[in-house]
Amino acid sequence: MAQVEVGKKVESGLRGEGGEGKFVTIYYMGKKYRVPAGLTVLKALEWAGYRFIRGVGCRGGFCGACAMAYRLPGEYKLRTGLACQTVVVDGMYIAVFPYLAVTKPRYNIEELKPEAGVVLKIFPEVSRCIECNACTKACPQGLEVMDAIQEILRGNLEKAADMVFDCLSCGLCSIRCPAEIRHAWVFQLVRRLYGKYIAPRAKHVEERVREIEEGKYDEELDRLVELARRDIEALKKMYMERDIEK
Repeated sequence: MAQVEVGKKVESGLRGEGGEGKFVTIYYMGKKYRVPAGLTVLKALEWAGYRFIRGVGCRGGFCGACAMAYRLPGEYKLRTGLACQTVVVDGMYIAVFPYLAVTKPRYNIEELKPEAGVVLKIFPEVSRCIECNACTKACPQGLEVMDAIQEILRGNLEKAADMVFDCLSCGLCSIRCPAEIRHAWVFQLVRRLYGKYIAPRAKHVEERVREIEEGKYDEELDRLVELARRDIEALKKMYMERDIEK
């Protein structure tokens, strides 16, 4: 874990953020800590004195940076999740992964075609899928990961791209996969192929880009930059009171 332990090993009887609130015992990387109940794993470890350098990002379940594995007391099952979403349980054993060793291939999207054969050429392991569904069970987003892989094998890249639109690239599916499929990078390629070659072009976006390149908004942007320099609070007020398209 790429982090620095700057605090203390917290023993029972200490007060936490919640004063005299209930405490639970967790085990992180083999060490025992007493932390306030109700915290997420990420907040509990920070409360215990860890300062995270890697393995933390948005803190809202969107970036996938805090993948973790854990076991609950009395269970044999190894569970997975995100440290920013999973709440501590008394007796929980925890390991957090700031990075998963899933190699990313290099390719030129301009030289590819939106075909299943292209995906299999770059990721041949996709054809080894045994439909065990371990990847789906590991996904913290609840995505149908295995079904998306099967759609890729059928050549239905459009459907697969839609199914994995919310993929966080946390990599938990890959560490549970017996076929050693690199799901996050497979899905990234499929989404890129869909976006470049299959999805209909957004005419309004092309028009706005053209307007920006022609300098239509230069004067307004210069005004905002100057306002930020002179009166940042006025700029914040303008932002909060702006008309938002429904």
